[in-house]
Amino acid sequence: MSKVFGTYICSGCGIGDAVDMEELVSAASGLGVVAKTHEALCSAAGRGLIQADVDGGVNTVVVCACSPRVMQQEFNFGEDKITVRGNIREGAVWGAEQPSEARDAATVKEFTTEQAADNVRMACAEAKKTELPVPFQLETLNEAILVMGGGIAGLTAANEAAKAGYKVTIIEKADQVGGKALGWAKQFPTKAPYAELEEPTIGALIAEVEGNANITIKTGAEVARIGGSPGDFSVTLKPAGAKSEWDAPAKVGVDEQDRIEKGTMEDPNVGIKKYTAQNPDAEKFGSVILATGWVPADVSGYEHLGHGTNDKVVTNAQFEKMAKEGKLAGLNSVAFIMSPGGEEHDMDFPYANSVTSMVALKQAKYVRENNANAKAYILYQHMRTPGHLELFYKGVQQDDGIFLTKASVTAVEGGTVKAKDTLLGEDLELDVDLVVLAAGMEPTTKYENSINLAYRQGPGFLDLGLFDGYADSHFICFPYETRRTGVYTCGGVRKAMNMEETIDDATGAALKAIQAMVSADRGVAVHPRSGDATYPEFFMQRCTQCKRCTEECPFGALDDDAKGTPLPNPTRCRRCGTCMGACPERIIGFKNYNIDLVASMIKAIDVPEEDDDKLRILVFACENDAYPTLDMAAMRKLSVNNLIRVIPVRCLGSVNMAWVRDALSAGLDGALLLGCKYGDDYQCHFVKGSEIADKRMENIGDTLSSLGLEPERCGVRQVAISDYNKVPEIIEEFVAEILELGPNPFKGF
Repeated sequence: MSKVFGTYICSGCGIGDAVDMEELVSAASGLGVVAKTHEALCSAAGRGLIQADVDGGVNTVVVCACSPRVMQQEFNFGEDKITVRGNIREGAVWGAEQPSEARDAATVKEFTTEQAADNVRMACAEAKKTELPVPFQLETLNEAILVMGGGIAGLTAANEAAKAGYKVTIIEKADQVGGKALGWAKQFPTKAPYAELEEPTIGALIAEVEGNANITIKTGAEVARIGGSPGDFSVTLKPAGAKSEWDAPAKVGVDEQDRIEKGTMEDPNVGIKKYTAQNPDAEKFGSVILATGWVPADVSGYEHLGHGTNDKVVTNAQFEKMAKEGKLAGLNSVAFIMSPGGEEHDMDFPYANSVTSMVALKQAKYVRENNANAKAYILYQHMRTPGHLELFYKGVQQDDGIFLTKASVTAVEGGTVKAKDTLLGEDLELDVDLVVLAAGMEPTTKYENSINLAYRQGPGFLDLGLFDGYADSHFICFPYETRRTGVYTCGGVRKAMNMEETIDDATGAALKAIQAMVSADRGVAVHPRSGDATYPEFFMQRCTQCKRCTEECPFGALDDDAKGTPLPNPTRCRRCGTCMGACPERIIGFKNYNIDLVASMIKAIDVPEEDDDKLRILVFACENDAYPTLDMAAMRKLSVNNLIRVIPVRCLGSVNMAWVRDALSAGLDGALLLGCKYGDDYQCHFVKGSEIADKRMENIGDTLSSLGLEPERCGVRQVAISDYNKVPEIIEEFVAEILELGPNPFKGF
């Protein structure tokens, strides 16, 4: 593309009063055209000014005005045009320091002008290096959807996708679909006045799905292997329970091995049937919905409650089965225990939430409906009944035969339940016929590798160490999404939820699965950089096969070819750039975001050589949390130190340490990586970008020391998107550390 540049600088929103506009026009001279100014570029007149130039041949537009996070449609001049935004409003003017004894108004204007001018120069440098993206196009798009699991979640997801016109195949390992809902005696109320339990509706849902011509149901089957990428998944099935070459071998102890050798025991690993991804019967799908559900949590570890040793103690799942089979006769009193009690008396059972609260209320009504003279006791630490189900809870409270109290259960001995810390202010001893423990709902992904992905990163999902087996990529910001693009979760495999929540969840997952296929067909990212037509390009001739890109990719977008060279899967890619940041050879990049582009932006910063008051600190700010936080601070007119020069990055994981080394070698006085929080409450949209950057920065200290520079000139800080009131102080503290160190000794070289 032969570029014709046009540069436009806005003087509105207080910009013209806060800076020397002539200096900004001069800063834009590097593009070889004279920058035009306007008092409101976002207005009809301002946009008309730019559009007239575009109509006259300008195809690369540099708009220096407000943040690129706002006015995106106003400055969109078509997909065949390059538009680069220089942030001088939030990035310099609105966050400028206020005049004080240390700096008078003239000095503040000088510093603000310098900051804005650097932002203009960086935008011009970016425009020079940016190229129009060319979307990756699949040769063939497979638009069918695979749904793994035939419970409420799977059936609903399939039904909704089929209604949208897509072909769906449901895989269920049991002999019939319906899942755990087939074992319900009653279900929660779904309509006003939310007072009475309802007959299960699972039969009607099954009938609707079975009658849909767009849906194929395969029972008694499991997935042996899933290869490929969104829009082109290759799936091989196997009979439920059959072994494949990818399954973990059965563990054989010493005694068992001896028996196998003597012929008195069959070797469980002999005769494994092979099911390969190259099987000609492999099915093609565009996306996958994982709805394999949950299993009751094991509560036998709470010895004082007696499950497994006391025949009068059952779980809520076992009690539901008893109710379904009509085996509640003879029960005159039942205690429902909602938390383990003991030393952890203020905690619920693991994997328990509002669903277990609701189940206890439902099952207490079973007791009363079965025997009008029976008593039900619910001993809880937390009672959660969201939404309209609060009305159901209120109705249960009005039943004189159901007794509810906050209590910590200390022991279950035979049919006697002992509890303390009750709302009554006294200890309790209840003699009951049966004790029901509110076991939680553990996702199947915690125990079984039902997805069987043919990915370099492994057959399942990388454990984040936070959600205890849940397969989500980012539970808060991107529900349904997993760490594997094109694979979405819903229902009990995502979190414990009731029927109505499951139906909503499954509908959302179906829409996401459709979106993934449509995005793959368009050649754009599905999330979180939705619509991004770029993808990483590799200059393989210089690849050293170090594996860093494949190992650090959070989403399994890279495999290895037969020679061990990275094998990109563009439709799996989330466009975070972590591979680019990982590559020591700098051979990975995007059309509009690459090593050379950002390096050019860094070089565009004017570094004063002899003014100790004008140090320059480079800030790489994550576009998902850190950069918006800086914008929001400026929008609230909070002063952000104007010695910083901010470059937004897709993710801190994309920051190549070459940028940091080159910046300091060129005379910049410090470099700060500002990104999302990581750890137990991680908020990174790309899962582990900040964590990766932190580890990389630990290693750069040795390099800086070899250059005679203090490692303290580099730092990593984390902010949440809500930390706009804290980020000025975070920046100020780092700048103070750099000022204490003094100017970079490389200035002028």
